[in-house]
Amino acid sequence: MRVLFWIALIALVVFAVRSKLRAIAKQHQQQPPQHTGRSAAGGEIEAMAQCAHCGMYFPASESVRADGLDYCSPGHVRLPPPKS
Repeated sequence: MRVLFWIALIALVVFAVRSKLRAIAKQHQQQPPQHTGRSAAGGEIEAMAQCAHCGMYFPASESVRADGLDYCSPGHVRLPPPKS
């Protein structure tokens, strides 16, 4: 009697695992391919700029230019570049 219980339990676990794996595989087949390295609007890859004060990289379209240098925010324009 115990042997039948264990066989049924093992069969149930195997069935549940196979069912879950099939569902995951089916979900991956239905998802469209994801594009990496592109902007959210679907445009071209954007150039990056580095802040002259803090050194952080950010999209060049968001830069604040002053005296020929790129800054990440207007607050950093007023601060001097850090000494190396």
